[in-house]
Formats: sequence, structure tokens, C-alpha cells
Amino acid sequence: MSYNLLKGKRGIISGALDENSIAWKVAQKAHEEGATFVLTNSPIAMRKGEINKLAEETGSQIIPADATSMEDLTLLFTESQQILGGKLDFVLHSIGMSLNIRRKVPYPELNYEFFQKGIDVSALSFHKMLSVAKSLDAINEWGSVVALTYMAAQRTYPFYTDMADIKAMLESIARSFGYHYGIEKKVRINTVSQSPTKTTAGNGIKGFGDFFDYADAIAPLGNASAEDCANYCITLFSDLTRMVTMQNLFHDGGYSNTGVSMEVLEKLGIQ
Repeated sequence: MSYNLLKGKRGIISGALDENSIAWKVAQKAHEEGATFVLTNSPIAMRKGEINKLAEETGSQIIPADATSMEDLTLLFTESQQILGGKLDFVLHSIGMSLNIRRKVPYPELNYEFFQKGIDVSALSFHKMLSVAKSLDAINEWGSVVALTYMAAQRTYPFYTDMADIKAMLESIARSFGYHYGIEKKVRINTVSQSPTKTTAGNGIKGFGDFFDYADAIAPLGNASAEDCANYCITLFSDLTRMVTMQNLFHDGGYSNTGVSMEVLEKLGIQ
């Protein structure tokens, strides 16, 4: 069911790789709610994914961009305004990559070149994106920027290795930039801390399946799906959340506030 929450709004959605991506679901929901937007991803990711299918489905254009490149991001925000016919109202940052996780490097033995690459791609790209948008005055007042994160930024999950540190930086950028962008342009910036989600990236983490089941057993409402997360992002893009900014918003079925569940205790044989 559509509520026209984004009717007339324009935006940029990054990170849609395939139908399992949260960004893919966000694009579909934004389209349903009346928005027009540009899709973007790195050229490498685009070759691996199915973004052309999504563009056709939503009537969107694609602008390839390396999110670590200020030049590419400048072109992205400039051309997006030209294509969409005006300033933007929302931006989704759904970009994350850890070579240390991909190469199964233990956290105490991190490859620091990999670590720096992960920081640049997954966190500094957010600052760069916001910096370019602000310098170009590309986002309307009361516009909304959302980045996807995970609660390993607050709690230790051994399998998440350097991405935990990187997500903590991402969340800090949202708070710090949210202050400056809010003061000057009334643009709001938030992060959404999503449940473990069976995306292509999530499934690539060692032991992810077992942890997904564990989190699902802890959370009173169970794990939030990618589609649920998309719905939440849409509310943050809408005018219904005009005064929400600089927040890290947990979207995890209550997992973040549950110490332990009876289901888990029973599985451990504890009465």
C-alpha cells in the first residue's frame, strides 16, 4: 500500500547490488511512495550486480561513482540535480566493504592497508558525500540523509572485525555532520542500525547464518527484514520525521535492548 509519503521528492540511492540489498528495497519503496531518484554504485559493484534491472523497474537513471572520489561525487550530485530537475530531498548511503573480512584476517592481526581501504570506502565516503552535497547546496532544507550501520559499533562481535570500528566512525560522522548541516541548512542526518540481514554482503561474513538465528531468537519481534528496513528509511526520508537528526536508530526487533530471551535459555538447557 502506498501513502505518497515521498510524492514530489527527489533523491540519490547508493549501494543497490541485487534483490537482496537493503538499498534495492529502499529504491522500490521510494518509487512506490512517489519519489524520483538516481541510482549509484561503484563501477566494480555494478558489473557484479543487477542494477540495470532496478533502474528499469523504477524508471531511474544510473550514475556510476566511486564514493571515495570527490570528483566522482561532485559529478554525481551535479548530474543528479540536472536529471531530476532540482535539488535533492533525500540520500541513502548504503556502502560497506572490508577486505579484512573477505580475506578472513583475525582482528588482532589486521592488515592496515585493508583497514584504511575499508575506512575510506565505508565511512569516509559518507563524510565526502555530505561535504560535496553541502558545498554544492544540493539538498533542500529539511532534506534527509540516512546511512546504514550495525550495532557492532556499540558491542563487540568478533566476526565483524574492523567493520565494527568503521561503523563507529560512520555513526560519529552522522552526529558531527548532522550538527553543522542542521544549523546551516536544516538537513537532517541519521544512521539506521539494522538487524542481521541476509544480504549478499551479510552472507559473506563467517558464521553469519548461526548469528542470524541467534539474533532472531533474542529479539522479541525477531529480526527485521530488508523490506522492513526500507519502510523505516522511507519514514526518515518523509516529512513525518522532520525533527529527527543526529540519531543512531535501532531497527532490530528489540534485540539491542534485550539481555537474553527464554528461547535462548531453553536452547542452552537453562530452566
